[in-house]
Amino acid sequence: MGYRIVDVTDQAGFDRIPACADPAFDHRSCDYWEDDQRGSKTARRSWLTGPAPAPAPRAAVDNPFAPTRSPNFNPFDPRAGAAVSAGTEGSIRAQGRTANPFGDDDDGEPIDNPFVPRREARPTVPADAPHKLQLLGRGLGVFGSYAKLLEVDGHPVAYCQFGPLSAYRRAQRVRDLYPQLPRSPLPAVVTCIATTAAARSAGHARRLVLAVVDDLTSRGFSAVEAYPEPGARPDATSAATPGFWVECGFRVAVADDRFPVVRREL
Repeated sequence: MGYRIVDVTDQAGFDRIPACADPAFDHRSCDYWEDDQRGSKTARRSWLTGPAPAPAPRAAVDNPFAPTRSPNFNPFDPRAGAAVSAGTEGSIRAQGRTANPFGDDDDGEPIDNPFVPRREARPTVPADAPHKLQLLGRGLGVFGSYAKLLEVDGHPVAYCQFGPLSAYRRAQRVRDLYPQLPRSPLPAVVTCIATTAAARSAGHARRLVLAVVDDLTSRGFSAVEAYPEPGARPDATSAATPGFWVECGFRVAVADDRFPVVRREL
């Protein structure tokens, strides 16, 4: 067999994510681990063609004890407030720029600093990309990919999602239940490992997890954790079982019946 590990960093990789064994779930629209309040594993087909619906904006609360300010009011600008005439403020707004108290009024484009090299553009995901791809692309410029695929003879058969703990709020909440877990340095986490129903029992999930472990080691992490789901149906869980993780070289760090934690030192 020809094995290939693919990082999910763009639309092409995203389109290669294999379907969940249970059609009620979908890796491509799941935000269960990223959103600890409303996250869901449920398949949401509309999310595959564009961003998720924007949350309802919070109503602004007026402060009756504060003076009315313009939307662009900057309390750190010495020309703000009473010292700024309405004409000056209007002129600044008309020019479509923010006033620089340390520059001249005739400043144009920023002047290059010959002593500071320009930063190369970091990889990003387009703003109109599917919501899940945007979530997977949040750390591209700093951390790298958040997901990998395993292909066998050109066919994707397994999917794994991972990343720094800070990227997954639900994982942080699980971890907060157990003060005995090390607090520093924080681990990387593997939140999702799954294979297609047809590719089960061939060792593909284990092979992909070990590839992710090697990758996280190269990125400088000293430990990786996962949060399995004991008793869950194989088609319904995204975090496998404690026994699977033990086979991958993890140890059971918290043997809780509902929310166990497995950990591997790197």
